[in-house]
Amino acid sequence: MSDTRFDRAPGDSPEPAGTDGKTLSEVGIHTLGLVLAVGLTGISFWVANTSLLWAPGIPLGLAVLAIAQMGVHLVFFLHITSGPDNTNNVLALAFGVLIVILVVAGSQWIMANLNENMMPGPELMNLQMQR
Repeated sequence: MSDTRFDRAPGDSPEPAGTDGKTLSEVGIHTLGLVLAVGLTGISFWVANTSLLWAPGIPLGLAVLAIAQMGVHLVFFLHITSGPDNTNNVLALAFGVLIVILVVAGSQWIMANLNENMMPGPELMNLQMQR
Protein backbone atom coordinates (compact mmCIF):
# COMPACT_ATOMS: atom_id res chain seq x y z
CA MET A 1 0.00 0.00 0.00
CA SER A 2 1.19 3.44 -0.86
CA ASP A 3 0.14 6.73 0.68
CA THR A 4 0.93 8.59 -2.54
CA ARG A 5 -1.76 11.11 -3.41
CA PHE A 6 -2.33 12.25 -6.94
CA ASP A 7 -3.53 15.77 -7.62
CA ARG A 8 -5.93 15.63 -10.57
CA ALA A 9 -8.49 17.98 -12.00
CA PRO A 10 -11.91 16.62 -12.86
CA GLY A 11 -11.68 15.14 -16.34
CA ASP A 12 -7.94 14.42 -16.23
CA SER A 13 -6.63 11.00 -17.20
CA PRO A 14 -7.65 8.14 -14.92
CA GLU A 15 -5.73 7.48 -11.75
CA PRO A 16 -2.64 5.26 -12.01
CA ALA A 17 -3.04 1.51 -11.70
CA GLY A 18 -3.47 0.25 -8.20
CA THR A 19 -5.81 3.01 -7.01
CA ASP A 20 -9.45 2.32 -6.41
CA GLY A 21 -10.79 5.81 -7.22
CA LYS A 22 -13.71 6.07 -9.59
CA THR A 23 -13.59 8.67 -12.35
CA LEU A 24 -16.49 10.36 -14.07
CA SER A 25 -16.62 10.53 -17.79
CA GLU A 26 -15.52 13.71 -19.54
CA VAL A 27 -19.12 14.53 -20.42
CA GLY A 28 -20.13 14.11 -16.78
CA ILE A 29 -17.32 16.40 -15.62
CA HIS A 30 -18.21 19.10 -18.13
CA THR A 31 -21.90 18.76 -17.26
CA LEU A 32 -21.12 19.19 -13.56
CA GLY A 33 -19.00 22.25 -14.39
CA LEU A 34 -21.81 23.66 -16.53
CA VAL A 35 -24.38 23.14 -13.77
CA LEU A 36 -22.10 24.85 -11.22
CA ALA A 37 -21.33 27.75 -13.58
CA VAL A 38 -25.01 28.30 -14.47
CA GLY A 39 -25.96 28.03 -10.79
CA LEU A 40 -23.36 30.61 -9.74
CA THR A 41 -24.48 32.92 -12.56
CA GLY A 42 -28.11 32.60 -11.51
CA ILE A 43 -27.24 33.28 -7.88
CA SER A 44 -25.26 36.37 -8.96
CA PHE A 45 -28.24 37.76 -10.84
CA TRP A 46 -30.50 37.04 -7.88
CA VAL A 47 -28.10 38.73 -5.44
CA ALA A 48 -27.87 41.82 -7.67
CA ASN A 49 -31.65 42.17 -8.02
CA THR A 50 -32.97 41.24 -4.59
CA SER A 51 -33.85 43.50 -1.71
CA LEU A 52 -33.63 40.67 0.84
CA LEU A 53 -29.89 41.12 1.40
CA TRP A 54 -28.05 43.84 3.28
CA ALA A 55 -27.30 46.43 0.57
CA PRO A 56 -23.65 47.23 1.53
CA GLY A 57 -22.82 43.49 1.45
CA ILE A 58 -23.98 42.93 -2.13
CA PRO A 59 -20.70 43.98 -3.85
CA LEU A 60 -18.69 41.69 -1.59
CA GLY A 61 -21.09 38.83 -2.25
CA LEU A 62 -20.83 39.38 -5.99
CA ALA A 63 -17.02 39.42 -5.76
CA VAL A 64 -17.05 36.09 -3.87
CA LEU A 65 -19.40 34.57 -6.45
CA ALA A 66 -17.16 35.85 -9.27
CA ILE A 67 -14.09 34.26 -7.69
CA ALA A 68 -16.01 31.00 -7.26
CA GLN A 69 -17.04 31.20 -10.92
CA MET A 70 -13.39 31.63 -11.95
CA GLY A 71 -12.44 28.62 -9.83
CA VAL A 72 -15.12 26.47 -11.48
CA HIS A 73 -13.90 27.46 -14.94
CA LEU A 74 -10.24 26.86 -14.08
CA VAL A 75 -10.82 23.42 -12.56
CA PHE A 76 -13.66 21.95 -14.60
CA PHE A 77 -12.99 23.40 -18.05
CA LEU A 78 -9.28 24.30 -18.15
CA HIS A 79 -8.20 21.42 -15.86
CA ILE A 80 -5.75 23.59 -13.91
CA THR A 81 -4.45 21.83 -10.80
CA SER A 82 -1.35 22.07 -8.66
CA GLY A 83 -0.01 18.70 -9.80
CA PRO A 84 3.56 18.32 -11.05
CA ASP A 85 2.41 17.93 -14.66
CA ASN A 86 0.55 21.25 -14.55
CA THR A 87 3.43 23.44 -13.36
CA ASN A 88 3.69 25.31 -16.64
CA ASN A 89 -0.07 25.95 -16.71
CA VAL A 90 -0.06 27.30 -13.16
CA LEU A 91 2.95 29.51 -13.88
CA ALA A 92 1.35 30.84 -17.07
CA LEU A 93 -1.84 31.58 -15.14
CA ALA A 94 0.10 33.36 -12.39
CA PHE A 95 2.02 35.39 -14.97
CA GLY A 96 -1.24 36.36 -16.70
CA VAL A 97 -2.76 37.47 -13.39
CA LEU A 98 0.38 39.51 -12.64
CA ILE A 99 0.20 41.26 -16.02
CA VAL A 100 -3.50 42.06 -15.57
CA ILE A 101 -2.86 43.47 -12.08
CA LEU A 102 0.03 45.59 -13.37
CA VAL A 103 -2.01 46.96 -16.27
CA VAL A 104 -5.05 47.78 -14.11
CA ALA A 105 -3.02 49.29 -11.25
CA GLY A 106 -0.80 51.25 -13.66
CA SER A 107 -3.81 52.61 -15.53
CA GLN A 108 -5.46 53.72 -12.29
CA TRP A 109 -2.21 55.35 -11.13
CA ILE A 110 -1.81 57.23 -14.42
CA MET A 111 -5.45 58.37 -14.46
CA ALA A 112 -5.25 59.58 -10.84
CA ASN A 113 -2.04 61.45 -11.62
CA LEU A 114 -3.56 63.03 -14.72
CA ASN A 115 -6.68 64.02 -12.82
CA GLU A 116 -4.57 65.69 -10.16
CA ASN A 117 -2.14 67.48 -12.48
CA MET A 118 -4.21 68.46 -15.51
CA MET A 119 -6.72 70.69 -13.78
CA PRO A 120 -5.55 74.06 -12.53
CA GLY A 121 -5.49 74.47 -8.77
CA PRO A 122 -8.19 76.36 -6.87
CA GLU A 123 -5.92 79.40 -6.50
CA LEU A 124 -5.56 79.77 -10.25
CA MET A 125 -9.27 79.22 -10.80
CA ASN A 126 -10.07 81.98 -8.27
CA LEU A 127 -7.68 84.39 -10.02
CA GLN A 128 -9.44 83.85 -13.32
CA MET A 129 -12.84 84.49 -11.78
CA GLN A 130 -11.78 87.82 -10.23
CA ARG A 131 -10.86 89.39 -13.57
